[in-house]
Amino acid sequence: MPTELDLRSYVAEPLSGVHSFAQLVLPIKGRVLMDIKGSGAVVHPQRAAFVEPGLVHAASATGPNQSLILDFDLAAVPEATAARLSERPYAPISAPAAKLIDFIGLLRAQSGASEATLSHWMPLLLETLAQQEIRPVSRLLAALGQIEAHPGQPWNTETMAKAAHMSVSSLHRAFRDELHTTPVAWLTDMRLRWACRQLAQTELPIARLATQAGYADQSALTHAMRRAMDVTPLAYRKRERQNQTKT
Repeated sequence: MPTELDLRSYVAEPLSGVHSFAQLVLPIKGRVLMDIKGSGAVVHPQRAAFVEPGLVHAASATGPNQSLILDFDLAAVPEATAARLSERPYAPISAPAAKLIDFIGLLRAQSGASEATLSHWMPLLLETLAQQEIRPVSRLLAALGQIEAHPGQPWNTETMAKAAHMSVSSLHRAFRDELHTTPVAWLTDMRLRWACRQLAQTELPIARLATQAGYADQSALTHAMRRAMDVTPLAYRKRERQNQTKT
């Protein structure tokens, strides 16, 4: 199943259910009374709830509250992480986890938090909640999510390494081992893909779109697209519009 993120408020009447996917209840405001298979607890911004697939659960609240609800496929989670989460259905939210939750909430508010974006942040969030040692690949994926959310920032290997909380040499090693490429090559490709999506899906002026994608100006974007795709931004936009009209 796709990873999905929702913002939910609970009321006094308990909301109960059972589903085939895993769910995280991440309170960002107020207190929520949870019951997971007969085990009850109050969750709040310092305590999360993890609901395993197939478990009957219910939630209610009597005061103002908001929670981020994260639904995901538990089979896609490393076995050790899934086991740690299952051991403690009510997990404390540490300061690092709270920062991640706040950032994911901000992404949702700004851009809707696509499945691709969530997939970047999920491993780091789950390992932090499970209080595991964070794997380098999880730090890398979270950094990629941050970079993709802000392609126009002046990224280089030093700032990318800082976002991943690793040294530049470790960043190069992580890119080589996990993505079979280099940081600069990935950044170049990501910015080009982002620009192409905006050309196809929005009416943004090309000059503005180019700077938002991280290019110095429209000429730099044109040069990059000619070199990589043998097409100009304007011609690409026209072609995509024609293809959309045909379908």
